[in-house]
Amino acid sequence: MPRTAPNNHRDSHAKLQRILRQAARVFSEKGFEGASIRDISRASGVSLSGLYYYFESKQKLLYLIQIHAFTSILERLERRLAGVPNPEERLRALVSNHIDYFLRHPMEMKVLAHEDVALENPYRREVAEIKRRYYELARSIFDELRASGRVRRMNPRVAVLSLFGMMNWIYTWHHPRVDPQADRLAEIVADIFLEGVANGQVTRRTRPVALGRGVPQHRARASA
Repeated sequence: MPRTAPNNHRDSHAKLQRILRQAARVFSEKGFEGASIRDISRASGVSLSGLYYYFESKQKLLYLIQIHAFTSILERLERRLAGVPNPEERLRALVSNHIDYFLRHPMEMKVLAHEDVALENPYRREVAEIKRRYYELARSIFDELRASGRVRRMNPRVAVLSLFGMMNWIYTWHHPRVDPQADRLAEIVADIFLEGVANGQVTRRTRPVALGRGVPQHRARASA
């Protein structure tokens, strides 16, 4: 039986995702300038001609990695924020979404952090636009917190970019066998940020009873 067009589309999309994952790994290990298309062909198991079906240059490939990451994280966040009116919970959703995504995609995070300047126009402008949308969403959440009277007066740009600074470098030190997993780590980071900007009205979130009292989940795993 001949394969249908939807099946072909799904296969093509899955193949592209595999290429992007392997390309991110190669770029993170060798750097954008040091990596070649042949390196990516070997890592992904896709022929050179097969790679050029999806992109025509290393620049386009770097663009696809970056635009896919930022589009995915922004769309995930918008879905998570739907129906969440409380500004503190919205801030926590932002932190949780960011940390969860990039702990699942550490190679992509490294590429985004280290190869940002390697991207040329017009690709750089398009990636900058979606990054701007992401920042503005985070800024609007912080502005909601300020309007609620829960945070003290401070420069909102500095506050929001400091939060991103906390989250963006976690991949450099996070050790899954020792450090908390994404959900617990997000709670800790959100607590640190909220208590740092608080006007005395932010309450720390209590741990779920199911995790046990006084025994952090990550320590239980590490000692198992």
